[in-house]
Amino acid sequence: MEKVRLKIKTLSHFKGQLPQYQSNLASGFDVRAQLVTTLVLKPNERILIPTALSFEIPQGFEIQARPRSGLAIKQGLTLLNTPGTIDADYRGEVKIIVINLGQVPIEIQDQDRIAQLVLAPVIQAEFELSRELSETERGTGGFGSTGVS
Repeated sequence: MEKVRLKIKTLSHFKGQLPQYQSNLASGFDVRAQLVTTLVLKPNERILIPTALSFEIPQGFEIQARPRSGLAIKQGLTLLNTPGTIDADYRGEVKIIVINLGQVPIEIQDQDRIAQLVLAPVIQAEFELSRELSETERGTGGFGSTGVS
C-alpha cells in the first residue's frame, strides 16, 4: 500500500496516543477527544470536540473527517458536515463537529475515539465557460428522476 508522509503537531492540551489506523487496510485513522471534563450530549445537540492536533497536509491532498460507524449505529453519534474537509493550507487545530441523532444523552469522555480522518487526493477544476453542454440520456432530470429502485 502506498504511503504519504503526513506531519502532525500535538498542541499543549494534547495527551494520550497519537492517531493510528485500527487495521492494516483501514483507510481512516481514529482521532481522540481531548477534554478536561466529560461532556453529555443531549439528543439533537451538537458540539465542537477538540483533538489537540494540527497537520501539515501535502499539496494535492486533503483530510476528510468522517463518523465512526460503530458510534453512529449504536449511539446515533455522527458528524454534521460529513465528510468535513481540512484543506492542505490549514495549520490550526482540527476540531470535530459531532451531533447526537439518538434518543438518549451520550457521554463523551476524554480520549474517546470520536471520528476517523482520511487522507485523500484533491483535483482542482479548471473552469471553462460554455454556452452549451453535451446531451445525456438523463438530461436535466434531478432528484428522483431515475426512479425509486
